[in-house]
Amino acid sequence: MSFLKTCAASTALVLALAGGALAETTVRVAYDADPVSLDPYEQLSGGTLQLNHMVFDPLVRWTQDLEFEPRLATSWEQVNDTTVRFTLRQGVKFHSGNEMTAEDFAWTFERIRNSDDFKGIFTPFSGLEVVDDYTIDLKTTAPYPLVLHTATYLFAMDSAFYTGQTEDGKDKAEIVKHGDSFASRNMSGTGPFTVTAREQGVKVEFERFDGYWDTESDGNVDHIVLTPIKEDPTRVAALLSGDVDFIAPVPPTDLQRIEDAEGVDLITMPGTRVITFQMNEDRVEAFKDPKVRQAIDFAVNNTGIVDRIMRGFGTVAAQASPAGYAGHIDDLAPRYDVARAKELMAEAGYAEGFSITMMAPNNRYVNDDKIAQAVASMLSQINITVDLQTLPKAQYWPAFDERAADMMMIGWHSDTEDSANFHQFLTACPDADTGNGQYNSGNYCNEKADELMKAANNEVDPAKRTAMLQELEQILYDEAAFIPLHFQDLAWGAKSNMNAGEIVNALDFPYFGDLVVSEE
Repeated sequence: MSFLKTCAASTALVLALAGGALAETTVRVAYDADPVSLDPYEQLSGGTLQLNHMVFDPLVRWTQDLEFEPRLATSWEQVNDTTVRFTLRQGVKFHSGNEMTAEDFAWTFERIRNSDDFKGIFTPFSGLEVVDDYTIDLKTTAPYPLVLHTATYLFAMDSAFYTGQTEDGKDKAEIVKHGDSFASRNMSGTGPFTVTAREQGVKVEFERFDGYWDTESDGNVDHIVLTPIKEDPTRVAALLSGDVDFIAPVPPTDLQRIEDAEGVDLITMPGTRVITFQMNEDRVEAFKDPKVRQAIDFAVNNTGIVDRIMRGFGTVAAQASPAGYAGHIDDLAPRYDVARAKELMAEAGYAEGFSITMMAPNNRYVNDDKIAQAVASMLSQINITVDLQTLPKAQYWPAFDERAADMMMIGWHSDTEDSANFHQFLTACPDADTGNGQYNSGNYCNEKADELMKAANNEVDPAKRTAMLQELEQILYDEAAFIPLHFQDLAWGAKSNMNAGEIVNALDFPYFGDLVVSEE
């Protein structure tokens, strides 16, 4: 990496001496945390997806108005009920210099099947077939209405770069969750940026890829320095002082401050990420009783959390599906009622309560640690004593995977912009083979709910599919499968010359490759 920097500096010096120096644009970004790995399929998280859209490219991607636009695929067609054919872009180079072909997508697809986090998204698919060097068929086991939705997660990996063994004899393609692997430290994608330096928890540096295929993009950013700043006030102060150019998220307490400040813009957008707590039925016998889970739901004042902690910057949730999703039920309402919560605890035989452990991150979701503290306090009203621990994201996810506490916080934005995805990952019966329930730390399991999800994923009639997903959502509500808190709204802050409003989206990973910075 130092060699690359030396070459870049030398080139700039030569141009300057020759009188032909070109102004380079550097953007300084501050997030609340940095990506936990460079492997595009190790951790299914917003940080990973943000990184993927900077260093890799998907077949297709979402637009701001939630339509699909071609990326590494130039077009697609429905060949039959279970096959969608994609025509790939020709002449695309990986950062290594290797040319991208259909074989790279076939290799990537098989690697995804070895990813505990991502394979669940591709469960409906029977395979990816190579038709020729620039044509692939995505095949499903049955008619599936979300093929394009899922194609947004198919990022081409450089199969030649990631194939083989390291000097110590390890497989370069190996996926190691929260561990050390070749892919967690090295990248070769087709995206607009390469990673030139990375120090976990300190910074990640990106440089524009000279061979980037998308020459029609107006993006003019040459360098990006991503610095994790966990503390909200420090992150906001860095933007207002000019130390950074772009921040996310903006805490609700500082929305007005940024909006009123000169030279910076506040960009906001309604969000669809639901923030929840899960109750581990394998660790706590009481959690197996729906009445106890309902009591906890009745004890949590999620409206108060949105009003006071989120300062109104969020939408109170009573279910996983936000308004506009097929599974959303308008009549479901938050059920805060402490008196009723106490009655349910007594009916279940737990009037005297019990003690539990709780974990939450402190730099992943907006005000996550404050929300956890509030929930812990609310549970004391029904005699549930909570031992709360909050952790930085890098430490929290390994603990979450270990199911290290009785109640754990998890936020989820549907990977497919569809209701079924919430159940597939958060409340489906855990299944290591399919990847279903991968983020179900509560170990909740309802076979009828799983059957409804499966049937909905094979139903192409919108009305019938909606009815199935709403029935599923009602089951989860009736059984208090999890504790819904709110849908987290989105907010970014940026210098006015960043034109940041052009690259942000409801999926919360700005397309920095298309960022156009104007002269100040």
